[in-house]
Amino acid sequence: MKKILFVTAVVLLSLFVVSAHPTSESKASQTVIFTDSCGREVEIPAKITKVAPSGAVATMYFSALAPEYMCNVNSKPSEKQMAYLPEVLATLPATGSLYGSKSTVNYEELISTGAQILVDVGDYKSSIKEDLDALQAQIGIPCIFISGDLANMAAAFRTLGGLLDGKAERGEALASFAEKTLSMAEENRAKITDSEKVTVLYTTGADGFGTNAKGSTQAQVLETVGAENAIVLEKVSNKGGGNVINAEQLYKADPDMIVFSSGSIYDSVESDSIWKNLWAVRVGNCYEVPALPYNWLSEPPSINMLVGIWWLGKLVYPQYYTYNLEEVVKEYYSLFWSYNLTDAELETMLSRAL
Repeated sequence: MKKILFVTAVVLLSLFVVSAHPTSESKASQTVIFTDSCGREVEIPAKITKVAPSGAVATMYFSALAPEYMCNVNSKPSEKQMAYLPEVLATLPATGSLYGSKSTVNYEELISTGAQILVDVGDYKSSIKEDLDALQAQIGIPCIFISGDLANMAAAFRTLGGLLDGKAERGEALASFAEKTLSMAEENRAKITDSEKVTVLYTTGADGFGTNAKGSTQAQVLETVGAENAIVLEKVSNKGGGNVINAEQLYKADPDMIVFSSGSIYDSVESDSIWKNLWAVRVGNCYEVPALPYNWLSEPPSINMLVGIWWLGKLVYPQYYTYNLEEVVKEYYSLFWSYNLTDAELETMLSRAL
């Protein structure tokens, strides 16, 4: 009888030890090896519900895909932006951005968020592998990169939806809209003849001399819809403000159309001594880019570019982009921001854009 009791005790103790200290096999089932867009193999949790976006672009992706899974934002949205965005964003800590001229990552606060993984989404950078390896070692959280420019936007949503627990269907819905948008633009762009090409100047800054030149990430939408970027430079800046040009370059470009970013010289161009002599200003072919909750063309160049393609295509080549813009904009806001635009809101939003 004592022998039986002793054996039973040993068995029970063994079971306790196994449950308290998972075997290598059970540990392995809790993580998976993920190969990110720059070829890094990273061990990440198999079930992810807490994610830290690395910056502005990633913040926008996750705000649309899974705001309830976010542990931080790059910066606090303004009150005007929050009118359209998920409420949870207003409560999250702002931990800065990993890249850009405003790189101000607060590592301690980032670690304290409890994120299971940090995700950088955007354009490929030559230093991305080394940067993420160093960051991962510093904060002790798996860090991965996902290509998220226009060409890779649909794939990015599918990848991110697959990474996050229970978000594959949501990722597919957003990816499908991205694919629909790019296919529409490609089809219409192919119809534009050389004689129909419209040159467009996309300005930034209070004086309008900040420009997003041809080939910049900030000007992707112009080229996507088939517009000719009026500013062609040897050294192109991909920063939010773009390249700064002078009056001589502005007159040389003399574009067919000008689109101004919010907060620019748009309201006074007709009386300004420099701007009023441009052809686009004289004929009234000037517009302001809608900017809520984000600029539709860039600042930053992220998922906001999708609605920008529908808007700018319709504006520049209405003979080919023949859909009902108002319906598409409402669809976008409903799908990406879970916000139902009213007719009055939409009218205000487009009042300076059409």
